[in-house]
Amino acid sequence: MNEIDDPRIPVTIVTGFLGAGKTTLLNHLLTSDHGQKIAVIVNEFGEIGIDHELIVGADDEIIEMNNGCICCTVRGDLVRIALQLLDRKFSMKGQAYNFDRIVIETTGLADPGPVIQTFLAEELLAQFFKMDAVVTLVDACHAHLHLNQGPEAQAQVAFADILLLNKSDLVTVEERTALEARLRHMNVSAPIYHTCQSTLDVRYVLDVNAFDLNHKLEIRPNLLHAHHHHHEDHVHSIILQDERPVQLQKINRFMDEWLVNHAEDTYRYKGIIHVDQVDRRVVFQGVHMMLGINTDLNWRDDEQRLTRIVIIGKNLDEAWFQQRFAECIVESTESTL
Repeated sequence: MNEIDDPRIPVTIVTGFLGAGKTTLLNHLLTSDHGQKIAVIVNEFGEIGIDHELIVGADDEIIEMNNGCICCTVRGDLVRIALQLLDRKFSMKGQAYNFDRIVIETTGLADPGPVIQTFLAEELLAQFFKMDAVVTLVDACHAHLHLNQGPEAQAQVAFADILLLNKSDLVTVEERTALEARLRHMNVSAPIYHTCQSTLDVRYVLDVNAFDLNHKLEIRPNLLHAHHHHHEDHVHSIILQDERPVQLQKINRFMDEWLVNHAEDTYRYKGIIHVDQVDRRVVFQGVHMMLGINTDLNWRDDEQRLTRIVIIGKNLDEAWFQQRFAECIVESTESTL
């Protein structure tokens, strides 16, 4: 079948290690003027998802899977969600959701191989969906550390049809050149684009027909067969959550202490903070020592104000994080003073 005439729905997988800029790229794709309606499947590592609250766009475009890593749940949830989307697209009853394409954002700890496998090996999905490209974001500042530490980051680069060297403005030309050489050694065929804040012309990542199955089979000959994947036990997520507001100076002090003592072992962290006597959501996200924080939207009148922080890392002392976070909370009597 000629790719141009292929009527199937294109699927783009956005992958990359924790903090590489996947959610930022997703926002860019959702807000760019390309005229397509995108259905998004967001996967998160941890019991409580937060990425969908950091994504701008219509609520009905976002479907979240947060009961573990997408590569561990593909045979169940991913198939079920894809079929639900098909049902909504072709529904004869109720309001149909006529999307043009699917973008899947995997968790930073996901091996993209099983996700690819699902759309190729599940017969019903293969009839209706076609893989367009695996887009892998690489954090130019921390890529060497991530590639040295675990197989997931290496698999994400190896499986890429397109590599986005993100945060490329934050490293020297020499560092960028050395990293490109390493990436090229790991994946000789994928084009490498330099991006800042995950921004580039969407024509480089959507409707590119870049998916190369033969290349994937060279990496993993059993790709189309059953696959079981396990994360290293030392990588886990910590959830900090409370409905009571936090005291600004105390949460700042907690985060300073956290980054000084635990930054190297903290792969990725993000959160929405309910600060006492502040009417706007305080949103932050970071990687290791690099922290970005800003005030976001006003809390809506019908919205529950609460703090939710997700931390993903290795060998983290959860009791320490929970205790230090608890010390930041404003008690009701204190809040009324």
